Amino acid sequence: MNAKTYSKYYPPPTILPVLEKLKAVYLIWFEYYKNLPKIHRNSIGQKIDKYLIDCIETVSFASFLSKDEKAPYIRIAIRKLDTLKILLMILWETKVLDHKKYILFSVKLDEIGKILGGWYGSVIKNSSRN
Repeated sequence: MNAKTYSKYYPPPTILPVLEKLKAVYLIWFEYYKNLPKIHRNSIGQKIDKYLIDCIETVSFASFLSKDEKAPYIRIAIRKLDTLKILLMILWETKVLDHKKYILFSVKLDEIGKILGGWYGSVIKNSSRN
């Protein structure tokens, strides 16, 4: 079965909007990561790559948990996202990441952070009601 036939019978999976945004950021990052100078790709670039993948994994994991179990995982994702922002800032300040790319990543990561913060607040609020 080819891809066209497959998509006719099986619609693409639906994922949380925050996961869709994280995936989109990762795809942008991956294209940039391949072209980083070797010294940066093998150090801070690998860390950024790992944190992005960790964020995707943690949010995905949290999405399958009960409401009472979600909060710690969302908090971990927020922490990893904040670390990711700092690492990207370092790349920008060392002139490895240009202004345009830095702004692109920053805006997208801030948006993801707001979504995660709202989700975390909602989970905490709902768990305190019980």
